[in-house]
Amino acid sequence: MSRSSVLALCLTALAAAHGDHHEDQTPIAGPLQALWYNRLPGDGGTQADSVFSGISTFGRLPYLPCLASRDINYDIAFIGAPFDTGTSYRPGARFGPSGIRQGSRRLNLYGGYNVPLDTNPFNSWATVLDCGDIPVTSYDNTYALHQIEEGHHSILSRSPKTDAKKKGPAKNGKTLPRVITLGGDHTITLPLLRSINRAYGPVSVIHFDSHLDTWRPKVFGGSPSEVASINHGTYFYHASQEGLLRNDSNIHAGIRTTLSGPSDYENDGYCGFEIVEAREIDKIGTDGIIKKILDRVGTKNPVYLSLDIDTLDPAFAPATGTPETGGWSTRELRTIIRGLESLNLIAADIVEVAPAYDTNAELTTMAAADALYEIMSIMVKKGPLSLMDYEYSEEDL
Repeated sequence: MSRSSVLALCLTALAAAHGDHHEDQTPIAGPLQALWYNRLPGDGGTQADSVFSGISTFGRLPYLPCLASRDINYDIAFIGAPFDTGTSYRPGARFGPSGIRQGSRRLNLYGGYNVPLDTNPFNSWATVLDCGDIPVTSYDNTYALHQIEEGHHSILSRSPKTDAKKKGPAKNGKTLPRVITLGGDHTITLPLLRSINRAYGPVSVIHFDSHLDTWRPKVFGGSPSEVASINHGTYFYHASQEGLLRNDSNIHAGIRTTLSGPSDYENDGYCGFEIVEAREIDKIGTDGIIKKILDRVGTKNPVYLSLDIDTLDPAFAPATGTPETGGWSTRELRTIIRGLESLNLIAADIVEVAPAYDTNAELTTMAAADALYEIMSIMVKKGPLSLMDYEYSEEDL
């Protein structure tokens, strides 16, 4: 079978799984198809494979090789970036994309309905795909970061499935799809923000992490080489220097690491961030954390969300590169993410999931998948990007 025939077959399967009108889908024909493809009760859609079988995609979403063809369109795309040669302690996040997909198998077990958010990201107006992984070399960091930027931009810059011709928040009034990236260590956020900047200009960033990641390379111990100085603790410093961040609307949440001294906080402010420390939750609760984030970011800015799994306490997510005790629980993090549903979330990533350090119960990969489920849900509930109430100043463009 030719490559074009395979692609046509995949597109046909995708149409059956994610049509514009789910109630009008044509049932799969064949004398024994009911043995393997049956419709879930309620609005759960059609399901194939048991939760423990089949090829792993995020939430068992349809897979299409999006980087192989510009003809594939979607509203939300998952893409992996298996890179971990920017770590300073424990490597292994190159296996994060596959681990997160494995941990996501149960998300769509009963149909995917998100009760707190009253939405179903697996059965909605949105066409959602797993686009696989960006091919990333482990031998040349400069080239790897270039691969990630260009791969992400290829996924981000095409027309969405919904409202492609309507005005949106991207440059020149375009409406684009949303992209959720599975890392990878946190270095990948720099090439992702470079890609975002090409499409949107500077954006506001919500950064869930136990570390600041705005260290100047010389403080972090990087070599004089510009290339070597880009790692998972300095990428926001570089993002600030490159003008990728909107001024005075970025925020860290969950911070609790030790520092070299007070000057680290001063440098962080120079990079345009406000800090919410993990321990603040004891005084102001999840509602207070949510309010701080919303007040800082604003409800009319295009927002990028970057989630380091070490935001969670190691009791809930042990499989990460640089664990820090005293973090939030999985329940608290999910509650906080759900509280951000009013924001204009255009893209997101999750990073630093290193499955080799997990337990046999897959605690970390399940927690990561569940956090992404909340992010995916608020994107779907917000509706197409064309519906966003947004504004840009001339200096941002």
